[in-house]
Amino acid sequence: MADEQQFIEDGLQRTQIDEFFAEELGRAGYGGMDVAKTPMGTQIVLKAEKPGMVIGKGGKNIRKITTELEDRFNLDDPQVDVQEVDEPDLNARIVADRLANALERGWYFRKAGHTTIDRIMESGALGAEIVLSGKVTGARSRVEKFNRGYVKHNGEPAEEIVDSGVGVAVMKLGTIGVRVKIIPPDAELPDDFEIYEDVDVEDYVADTDGESVEELLEGEPEDSETAEELDEDVAAGADDDSEADEEFVDEEIVEEDVEVPTDEDVEDVDVDELEEAVDEELDEDVEAEAEELMDEMDDEEADDE
Repeated sequence: MADEQQFIEDGLQRTQIDEFFAEELGRAGYGGMDVAKTPMGTQIVLKAEKPGMVIGKGGKNIRKITTELEDRFNLDDPQVDVQEVDEPDLNARIVADRLANALERGWYFRKAGHTTIDRIMESGALGAEIVLSGKVTGARSRVEKFNRGYVKHNGEPAEEIVDSGVGVAVMKLGTIGVRVKIIPPDAELPDDFEIYEDVDVEDYVADTDGESVEELLEGEPEDSETAEELDEDVAAGADDDSEADEEFVDEEIVEEDVEVPTDEDVEDVDVDELEEAVDEELDEDVEAEAEELMDEMDDEEADDE
């Protein structure tokens, strides 16, 4: 069997076992399970609000469950361990089943939702959310949400920190889905921070043994000597530059004053006069070229004769 198909088979088997426990141990307050395969067999840890009901009188019920796991799910030597839930109001699976039972007994959905989420927050939860979806009051389906505190919905914290549980309430008008999300009190969120009050800032400053900045600088002779040497080199370099400048003093640089026309000069110029002057210069040039051409033509005729 391929690895991908094996993952699918294991996930399907885990879901079927979880549904089996939810049906068999609903009255005992089933709060989830953990499955681990070991060389000795399959280790299953059950979480329940009432472990006595899961075990049964003389272990009768737990033996029945073990036999059912072997026959229905083909588990090799299943070992079932039952643990009691310390705080049922902080277990999302148990809270969802309780709320679904309250709705089936006729509780108004808004009263049941507010009462349940208040109990969750009184138990110390950092945040909680309850979502009821279905025909809660009439023939039309809708979604009702109850929120308290801070709840993560995305990313790794939503998968690793948030405890989720689902329940179903079977009503006359139809089924109502109950989804509960709880962040436990001891959850460490990635965006948590702490504020320290009345803290002495000197505790967070590096200790310099009471020495001032001047004393620290004086205590480094190598650095001070190096600085003095650099100052001497800079002074010597400045003298060399002055001598080099004196060698090139013989060359004279002549600057010509260039007159830049101002706006007043531009305004005083008459455009018509400029155009007439340009036309006259062009006419004189044209006449001169024409006379030269005539002289050349006369010379050529003379040569031909």
